[in-house]
Amino acid sequence: MSLLENIQNNHTAFLDTLQHRFLDEKRNASLRKFFRMGFPTKKDEEYKYTNLKEITEKNYSLFPKESHTITKEQIDELHLGEENFDWIVFINGTLHKELSRISIENVELLSFNFALNDPKHKDVFDGYFNTIADPELAFTNLNTAYCKMGFFLKVPKNVVIEKPIHIFYISQNQDENVMYNTRNLLIAEEGSKIEIIESHHNFDETYVFTNSVTEIFTYQNAKADWHKLQNDSNTSYLMDHTFAKQERDSLTTVNTFTFGGKLVRNNLDFIHNGENINSYMNGITIIDDEQLVDHHTAVHHKTPNCESYQNYKGIYKGKSHGVFNGKVFVDKEAQKTNAYQQNNNVLLDEGARIDTKPQLEIFADDVKCSHGCTVGQLNDDALFYLRARGISKKEAQAMLLFAFANDAMQNIDIEPLKVKISKLLAEKLEVEMAFEDIE
Repeated sequence: MSLLENIQNNHTAFLDTLQHRFLDEKRNASLRKFFRMGFPTKKDEEYKYTNLKEITEKNYSLFPKESHTITKEQIDELHLGEENFDWIVFINGTLHKELSRISIENVELLSFNFALNDPKHKDVFDGYFNTIADPELAFTNLNTAYCKMGFFLKVPKNVVIEKPIHIFYISQNQDENVMYNTRNLLIAEEGSKIEIIESHHNFDETYVFTNSVTEIFTYQNAKADWHKLQNDSNTSYLMDHTFAKQERDSLTTVNTFTFGGKLVRNNLDFIHNGENINSYMNGITIIDDEQLVDHHTAVHHKTPNCESYQNYKGIYKGKSHGVFNGKVFVDKEAQKTNAYQQNNNVLLDEGARIDTKPQLEIFADDVKCSHGCTVGQLNDDALFYLRARGISKKEAQAMLLFAFANDAMQNIDIEPLKVKISKLLAEKLEVEMAFEDIE
């Protein structure tokens, strides 16, 4: 049985388990739209380089087992060395407070399921939930219909959250393939500041398909940073959609670091709704074997005097496949826009490949916009220079690749995360190299 057949056969029983009556209309409308659209295929322009059959032709349970055997020690191994962080642990779709640590005050932080069942949050969900998620995307509609796991966070006006919050999504003790529809909602009110780290982990040999949607609202003079650390197993699929809406004088960053997962698709949309907005999108991808990672980004410049920066680096080994499609839209009213977009890729093996397509659509005449991409191999002269000084070929390659990827990490101000990314790079490049070596 395919995933679509499973949804068609079980959607009524699944919806009966959600119990969020005030969302019934939105859920049912999204489900109807999903059934009309179906899953994307390679005939769709946005998926012409990404074949989803590997995901959609498998069958998944929509009802994961809640029981687990995860220990505190196993959670500790997933940490970045962030003893001073807060963290939230979801296992098999359920929030586990006994494995989480939340010390922050003066904010509303709830599991998504709990927030949906709390009547006092109805107005919040009416005003924010599914208001910026693209209604023309099949996976977004499927998530809206079925979501019940994830978190809701509202940071009040002028509140600065000093500690980053790490969100762990863990699947374990499943006897069959399972699908999760994860939903996150972040509201950073005027003058507030927040940093989130998100990671997914499959502890089983069965397949896990995570369909995730995140909506971020950043208000005037607020700062919201979201770091995605994607280093899951080869029995994991991730379909991630993130939508960020910014008001004037705000700053929002989404960093995406992809090192694992059999097939990963990252959709990222930024919407500008005021002047003097800054948006940052950075990505580092290093994959091997027959893994596929697809980055689709879009920035909608609707107002004047705003800036956006996209910097994606890819390192591809074995028979891996990368995709990058970055779009920048500049409306007629968005004068004085400064938009930068760059995608650079290194292919380390003959079987590796990348399809890259940076795009600009500009309707204003007083702007500074640039885009570009490169695809190549390591510079032979640079390798020769290093090897002539007694450095082995593998270490020389690693040093050049560290330097190649390093500028995509420059705006990470969480030191343990920066160290973790460096160590993962070294691990994937199969070398022993300390983070200090590339400073």
